[in-house]
Amino acid sequence: MRLKGRLEAAAELITRKVYEYPFSQRPTERPVTIRPPLAFSLFGTLLVGMVFAAGASAQTYPNRTITFVVPFAAGGLSDVPARVLAAEMQERVGQSIVVENKPGASGVTGATSVWRAEPDGYTLLVNALADVQNLHYLPVPYDPVKDFALIGQVTEGPPLVLIVNPNLPYRSVADVIADAKANPTKVSFASSGPATSPAISITQLNALAGTRIVDVPYRGTGPAGAAVVTGEIQGAFVFLSSAKSLADDGKVRALAVASPQRIASWPEIPTMSELGYPGFDHRGFVGLAGPPKTPAPIVAFLNKHLNDAINSASFRRRLEPLGITIPTDNTPEKFAEFMRRELAKQAELAKLSGHAPLAPHR
Repeated sequence: MRLKGRLEAAAELITRKVYEYPFSQRPTERPVTIRPPLAFSLFGTLLVGMVFAAGASAQTYPNRTITFVVPFAAGGLSDVPARVLAAEMQERVGQSIVVENKPGASGVTGATSVWRAEPDGYTLLVNALADVQNLHYLPVPYDPVKDFALIGQVTEGPPLVLIVNPNLPYRSVADVIADAKANPTKVSFASSGPATSPAISITQLNALAGTRIVDVPYRGTGPAGAAVVTGEIQGAFVFLSSAKSLADDGKVRALAVASPQRIASWPEIPTMSELGYPGFDHRGFVGLAGPPKTPAPIVAFLNKHLNDAINSASFRRRLEPLGITIPTDNTPEKFAEFMRRELAKQAELAKLSGHAPLAPHR
């Protein structure tokens, strides 16, 4: 209300203000008084109206369907948490929430569409690990932290798991490394394409172990895991959600997990760090963000209901078995800090493959 009063006063002042210009005139003539053009008069009224409209929009939000844009294909690592979150949140916000998949360019296509959307809280981005990786490898038009209204983190994880074909003699990571050193470039791992976590993991392992394991790109972690099952390739880093089901069926052998701690649902699998590869931490994450300039009251509203949803028993029951953890102290500011740390971490990993951090391509 204080801002409203000041703007109303400014509008009135602009409307009434007159500008007196001294002209070279005869002494008997009065100075000429000129009233401001109509545009000046309308400016204050328009400014107040804009503030009133923004306030009214935030107060009535939401009054129609909200869209979560997932910049990857359906069924992926960010799609599954997004759909569980949508189901939980729509009960709390009182409006339908739909999930729209807009894959392309490693997530850049979908993220760009949200970056350019109206900042009204009805088009939101389900962002993920690719958002902090892409900037170091691809031409991206936005900064994933500065150019979005970050709402909150949804999940952290799952981690990558190193799997190998079960018919091979590899019983440990040490066995893989010994073979890779004895037979340079003869050991190959599948990845889900350049600039993805599996590919980055292979690069990091080569740098730490002094090996030259070959990265063979496939069209996603699903096909990469399938190539290990058939024996087409020796091993791969795949996310736990895929790795565990394959290992439980005896189709692959799991050797290590790329997370700081062992996974509660799979405690017999050691971490890469405890096997002598420090800092080998490759976990996905999912968050929620709006277009830039999304009003703060809408961000706060969404953050509250996001936290209520992810802390519900039903949300945890569906996602924690997949090696996914739920963030605590989950504010927009904390999520921004997390994103900045991830950006810095991915910049260091990019250097291992000769990539220098890039600036957004506007």
